[in-house]
This record gives sequence, structure tokens and C-alpha cells, in this order.
Amino acid sequence: MRALAVEALDAAAFEPFGWVLGMACPTDGTATSFRSPGSDFWHQHDFDPGAGGTTEVLWVDYRNSSRQVRALEAHWLTQQAIVPLDGREILHVVCPTRVDGSRLPEVSQLRCFRVASGQGLCMRPGCWHASFVLQRQTTCLMLTRGSTTRELVAHLVSGAPAVETSIVALAALGDTGEVWIQP
Repeated sequence: MRALAVEALDAAAFEPFGWVLGMACPTDGTATSFRSPGSDFWHQHDFDPGAGGTTEVLWVDYRNSSRQVRALEAHWLTQQAIVPLDGREILHVVCPTRVDGSRLPEVSQLRCFRVASGQGLCMRPGCWHASFVLQRQTTCLMLTRGSTTRELVAHLVSGAPAVETSIVALAALGDTGEVWIQP
């Protein structure tokens, strides 16, 4: 059995997989931030749904509290952002794609990040991932590519081919050890 430690979500630690969302409003008066007594707003990230894609906003209810990493998925054309909304956090497992051209996950580089409510992350295209909850259900806002969602639903419901997304079971990779997220 392999134990996967939970790390704090940090911009430098998450950089190989994408970007951390939820940074504080800059105080230096940048062109993309505004502060007033009534509200503040500031730029976080330019989301890229990929060439010809449209950005879609989804609500996602995560309920998997097993802490065993059995499968991973990757989206090849789009970034994907996840932001917990309901005061609860998620555990988000990520790893890069192998560099051998196989488009398979490099499981030896699995990492797990704690994403608190008020934080978020945005994964690069091709980032393998899985999400888990610590308690009950956690509702998240997700930004993704509309065609990726439609194709994934068709694949999960009817087994239709998937091109924009890959899902792989760790057992299918010959990974004989179980991977568990440490409590």
C-alpha cells in the first residue's frame, strides 16, 4: 500500500499542474483590480477552453470519501477549474502525463492538495486528477469546456467514445500497489 500525503494548496507546489485561485486582492493598484468601501474585484486567471471551445460553468457535487485512488481522468483540450463553494474542502489528487507520448498518467508523481472553501485551482490540459471529500458532499463551481462535458456524459452513460477526456484505472496501468490518501 502506498500512502499519499495531503499538501496545503500553494501556488509554487501546484504550478506543474496549473494555477491556484483565491489569492488576495492586490494592493498595488493593478489595471485589473479595483478596491472600494463597497466591494473589491481583481483578476485571477485567464481561463482557456482550448481552440474553438466555449467556457462552461458547472455545479459539481463531490461525494467520494473513500480516500483510495482507483482511477484518474485527464482532459486534453481544456483547462479545468474547481472552486469549493459550501464551506467544505476537497482533496484533489493530480499527476502529470508521462513524457513517453503514451498519454498515460505518471503515477509515481501523484500528489494530493487540500482545497479549502474560498480557494480554487485551475488544471492545465492533460493534468490527470481525481477529487475526494472529507465529509459528506461538497458542492463546487467548475469551469470547463462545454464539448468536453457533453462528450464525457455520453461516455459515462452509454459508453460512447471519448476523445477530449481519458479515464484510466490504476490497476490497468499495472500498478499493483493501492494508493490511499493519508488522513
